[in-house]
Amino acid sequence: MVRQQDDHLIYQKEGYLARIFLNRPEKYNAFSLPMIRQWSEALKDAQNDPSIRVIVVTAKGNSFSVGGDIEAMSEGKGFVGCDDQGESWGDKAFDRKQALTENIHKIALTLDMMDKPVICGINGMAIGAGLDMALMCDIRVAADDAQLSTGYIKAGLVPGDGGAFYLPRLVGVAKALEILWTGELISAYDAEKMGMVNKVVPALDLEEATIEMARKIADSAPVCVKMIKRAVYSAQRTNDLRTALDLISSQMAIVTEMSDHREGLAALKEKRRPIFTGL
Repeated sequence: MVRQQDDHLIYQKEGYLARIFLNRPEKYNAFSLPMIRQWSEALKDAQNDPSIRVIVVTAKGNSFSVGGDIEAMSEGKGFVGCDDQGESWGDKAFDRKQALTENIHKIALTLDMMDKPVICGINGMAIGAGLDMALMCDIRVAADDAQLSTGYIKAGLVPGDGGAFYLPRLVGVAKALEILWTGELISAYDAEKMGMVNKVVPALDLEEATIEMARKIADSAPVCVKMIKRAVYSAQRTNDLRTALDLISSQMAIVTEMSDHREGLAALKEKRRPIFTGL
């Protein structure tokens, strides 16, 4: 099923997968208000749809996203230009803060509450808020010609979309500061070495490799996949071993009573591929 929510974003369902395509290739997928608003709604739709197990975010054209729209910013219209009524993000600092909170930040907050895996395929450039959006996904596959940069510093900005939160958790504080302070371009292979991306593939194979990874996860026991995500992220937010063990023991008790557990054991014994239903 395909739903074209707006020309700037396409939302598509393929079996267990939900696919989000950024679709402003002529603007290197710079953000627009319709794109941002529909992005958040698409994520909520995927989270609430019981048929969806994994979400895949990719982009049309030669770049993933350069983040904020430089042309719009130069004209004083904020990071993403005007809305459908021609209204900009406001002339006052508080208005601009509210615009971030009520638009771009909703994507980060929606992703933060999601227990389904989100996989990002990065082609071409991922700059500024475009990189931030990739970093907030669970797994990143990059084309071998991809180039990544926080970029904010070169425009006299700070990482306004969560980069200062996500990047240190992937590469460490010192390396994150270097990347944020210099704004230099990072190759796909260097990004892989420092943990910014999980895997690098030839550019022509990016979509296939991203979907292959998504389907591999979607074929796993869906409740276990969700619980593992919750357990891993919960452990990042606490240094309390007892709390982490209490959560995982509760999860283990639940999944061992599910039919997916019995199916997994039977498949291992019979040396066949399991068929998980989420029950």
